[in-house]
Amino acid sequence: MDEMQIHLVPVLLGAGIRLFDHTGAERIKLERTGVIESPSATHLRFRVVKED
Repeated sequence: MDEMQIHLVPVLLGAGIRLFDHTGAERIKLERTGVIESPSATHLRFRVVKED
């Protein structure tokens, strides 16, 4: 994966599923490359940093 986009909408729907609970033992380093905010949502864009 090279890029990740997350769109956050503040709506309460119940228990839900945690997005990053089962990513494994290896940590993923992200660099934020963009944020767009609006009254109804926040759009986030991240670049996955490749460790050499």
